[in-house]
Amino acid sequence: MKTKQPNSRHCFVCGLENPIGLHMHFYETAPDEVTAEYTAPENYQGYPGILHGGITAAILDEATGRAFMGSDPKTSNFMYTAELKVKYKKKVPIGQPLKIVGKRGRRMRWTAEATGAIYDMNGTLLAEASATLVDLPEQLPADDLDQLGWKVYPD
Repeated sequence: MKTKQPNSRHCFVCGLENPIGLHMHFYETAPDEVTAEYTAPENYQGYPGILHGGITAAILDEATGRAFMGSDPKTSNFMYTAELKVKYKKKVPIGQPLKIVGKRGRRMRWTAEATGAIYDMNGTLLAEASATLVDLPEQLPADDLDQLGWKVYPD
């Protein structure tokens, strides 16, 4: 199973028209799991050859939120991140393929828990996060989704 999730126009992580964004694509690859592959360019480095910690956190934030999002643009479950705890295990390299995984955890009435991880292509854990997510007070209406450009774009 590999079902592509929607992207937006201007989100920093998934916005396809954001000139300084990451332009990432996420896929539902197992029940309660999303994945992405990404190779970070030099302009997102902190120290030479190492992905900036803030960019690492942004990727993990996106992965945890997308674990509850779904693949149908019209029924996407948008959530805010109330808390994100990141553990940086090893250097996250620039210019090398990375695998990002987001997994659903417990779902309570209007909150949820999720985890995210970044691995190198050998399966070594580089960074991980746990998140507490909160439902938007009201889900976005169709007009707002159109303005966001929120849809599944072809590969």
